[in-house]
Amino acid sequence: MLTGALAGCRDAPLSAIDAASAGARHVADVWYAMAWGSAGILLLMLALTAVAVRRSKDGDAGVSARRGHWLLIAGGVLFPVSVMAALLVYAYAKAPPKDEAAYHVQVTAHQWWWEVRYPDAPGGVRYSLNELHVPAGVAVGIELRSADVIHGFWVPKLGGKMDAIPGRTNRIVYVAPEPGVYLGTCAEYCGTGHAVMQLRVIAHPPDALEGLLSRLPTTEGVRP
Repeated sequence: MLTGALAGCRDAPLSAIDAASAGARHVADVWYAMAWGSAGILLLMLALTAVAVRRSKDGDAGVSARRGHWLLIAGGVLFPVSVMAALLVYAYAKAPPKDEAAYHVQVTAHQWWWEVRYPDAPGGVRYSLNELHVPAGVAVGIELRSADVIHGFWVPKLGGKMDAIPGRTNRIVYVAPEPGVYLGTCAEYCGTGHAVMQLRVIAHPPDALEGLLSRLPTTEGVRP
């Protein structure tokens, strides 16, 4: 049943475990480690509970009290700290090398749409709305800003989430390994139109991207 449920998650357009890039695969690997680790811990707790129930009617009260004290320290302090430390080490050890961006875009989040600015487009700055055009197989540096409230920029198949915060510029690097369309969304509740704040990352063969950018609008602040 669990395998079937996870298979359904992998087929979803915004699935975080249907990774298309190394960065997204790292997120998926950590998710799997947390999911299966949590299942193992749950089974362990259920087993300990069963043992405790069976033994609660027997034994000296003083011995039980001392045993309970040490169990509280081991289970309430040492075990959680060990689990969190192991997860932290695993996440850092499995992280792919950081990519140096070779292509740059600027994304401004609005309620409830995305404005994309291409500062290095041929013939001058170009803009697009709710679509981000990138070269396939190239590390893309994305500068994130917000024009109003906090938004969450997230393309699950390409990597993790990064917030767009008013008055601040955040940066994230994505690599779309192959030409195609990768769906994204706002992952931070930002008002009544949050559910429709969608984004498409369209990866093109590098030699085809320049011609496409030259046909995009040159007007800043294009609106839906």
